[in-house]
Amino acid sequence: MSLEMKVPAVGESITEVTVSSWSKNDGDFVEMDEVICELESDKATFEVTAEAAGKLSIKAQEGDTLEIGAVLCEIEEGAAGGSTAPAETSTEPAPVATGESKATGEVLEMKVPAVGESITEVTLSTWQKSDGDFVELDENIAEIESDKATFDLTAEAQGILKIVAQEGDTLEIGALICKIEVTEGGAPAPKASTPDASATQAAPTQSGSETYATGHASPAAAKILDEKGISASDVKGTGRDGRITKEDAASAQKSAPVAEAARPSAPQFEAPQLGGAISREQRREKMSSLRKTVSRRLVSVKNETAMLTTFNEVNMKPIMDIRKKYKEEFKEKNEVGLGFMSFFTKACCVALQEWPAVNGMIDGNEMVYNDYCDISIAVSAPKGLVVPVIRNAESLNFVQIEKEVIRLATKARDNKLSIEEMEGGTFTITNGGVFGSMMSTPIINAPQSAILGMHNIVQRAVVENGEVVVRPMMYVALSYDHRIIDGRESVSFLVRVKQLLEDPTRLLLGV
Repeated sequence: MSLEMKVPAVGESITEVTVSSWSKNDGDFVEMDEVICELESDKATFEVTAEAAGKLSIKAQEGDTLEIGAVLCEIEEGAAGGSTAPAETSTEPAPVATGESKATGEVLEMKVPAVGESITEVTLSTWQKSDGDFVELDENIAEIESDKATFDLTAEAQGILKIVAQEGDTLEIGALICKIEVTEGGAPAPKASTPDASATQAAPTQSGSETYATGHASPAAAKILDEKGISASDVKGTGRDGRITKEDAASAQKSAPVAEAARPSAPQFEAPQLGGAISREQRREKMSSLRKTVSRRLVSVKNETAMLTTFNEVNMKPIMDIRKKYKEEFKEKNEVGLGFMSFFTKACCVALQEWPAVNGMIDGNEMVYNDYCDISIAVSAPKGLVVPVIRNAESLNFVQIEKEVIRLATKARDNKLSIEEMEGGTFTITNGGVFGSMMSTPIINAPQSAILGMHNIVQRAVVENGEVVVRPMMYVALSYDHRIIDGRESVSFLVRVKQLLEDPTRLLLGV
């Protein structure tokens, strides 16, 4: 009886595949579950295994493009291996796995989970497991990122991982990301292999001998190599059976140019050569979803708001004197340092409640005013700028604010912020001074209407009571939407913040 094998469904958005290579020849005897060929889509590479033992009859040739469901080959079940089987397999039985793992036959499809009400798509950032790896239930297998945060994807079952989506792919919520062939018991024992010793030393592949996959680039790797102008033959693959992976392609470098003496003839004109270790190479990196979203929003704010910036300066000596006097006792008692952010947050909360337009926003044809102060703190994270929120900051004391700032900043730098921790916010504070900025015009964090920019502290000469003295001064900037905030309100807000910072006792007395 002949079994007809068809091109399997390999993903919701994939309608056709290309036969990359056959690992068996027409007429060969194949064992059940033995890899017989390799298919490529525009997103990934897949191995096809025999659905039965028997004689192989190939119907599609290498390079053919087939639709899902098209006939790939036929297997004549029950046909004896005879002379068509390799000599090694006719004299030695196949090694028996000694692991306790047992396939159940169930294949679990894992799809992109919902990660927030306003998020419709995510980008697959990194696979922490490889295709074919054994994964445990709830084990981290991949990292996905949205325009707001990064999330860990955990295995929904124990079994063998079959990757569908590749790193860098942008997927809609609910799209297929991988499959897990569910197993029972522990992890499977590694397959026994007894390759020839000399072949093992000579071959660069994992199986000990070259196969159809040796030196072959995956679709993602081929694209990277093509962009770099590097031939696949010049790259050593570290993947399964010597396959060139995406990481191999990313780290590949062009071979050194031939020596001057080897040139057949010198051109009539030559550009000046840069000596030493000077390089003029370029590299390209794909923008992350977070970076693209931040870029889009910043441009949108510039185009859709009437944004202005007003400046003032603050004498930081009173705050610095307080910190110097009490920082050790404060830290010993509260297990957290006393920073500038708590002073600025408290001062802004007082000023926001006195000038509610600065704490408001525009929603269509309405102006929304908030009775609470949810202060967004801009944090520079490894993957871009994120803005976690301190809820009801007006009700928190200095200790609570400092602890919340440290907690949110730490989670941001570890890419562990949740959507809930970044949603909302009525006013933003950004501190460019930590990087040495002296003055800037920060862009509003939409849909908010204002943002306060802190800058570096510089010893400058100022006049006090008719005398020139040196004081630690900081420029502060308030960028605001002129559609809801008038000049009187913006300037008065900043003056009030300056007043509270230069006389911090007002924050304690509420005056």
